[in-house]
Amino acid sequence: MEENLDKNNEVNKEISDNTTKSNSEEIKEPKSEKVINMNINNSQSNSASKVVIKNEIETPAKPIANPKKELPVEKKPFQEFINLHLIPALIEEINQRGLEINNINLTNTNRPISGDKCWVINCEIKDICNFWLSFEKDDISSLKSISLSKPNQKPSIIESFLIDEKRITLKLIISRVLQRLNGQKLIGVN
Repeated sequence: MEENLDKNNEVNKEISDNTTKSNSEEIKEPKSEKVINMNINNSQSNSASKVVIKNEIETPAKPIANPKKELPVEKKPFQEFINLHLIPALIEEINQRGLEINNINLTNTNRPISGDKCWVINCEIKDICNFWLSFEKDDISSLKSISLSKPNQKPSIIESFLIDEKRITLKLIISRVLQRLNGQKLIGVN
């Protein structure tokens, strides 16, 4: 019986040692599994029991790198935004309405009517109208204006464009250009 108590004490001491290890020691120790066989001899029965002690250490998972979010098109450089996003989207929207664009381009030139130098998108819609969308600086958030004219005529009015908007988006610019053209009954009926 004393032998059994000694063996039990050894097992209990080993279990106690395993559970009181510091975290730093546990992290260094590789994942392992210990199996201890004990024979317990009782006067009433002879049975063998198996005690399984698992010493598992979960290593922290490496942080998963989030894929870089692509910049919204509105945050891209001005000329890239205009040439790769705004102009193609304007062409598509105008073509969907059954109209044809003869010419559309971005130039750093004199604004119609006022004559100050700025970035101007000049668009000629075949047999309908011309419009000039001007940006004071090479920034879509800068002051903007729009001018309209019938074909083969010079514009006579310059109007501010999107002055009250806090956030300028591609869809907003397109919708307001179309709204302005529609307001003059140039691309449809009110």
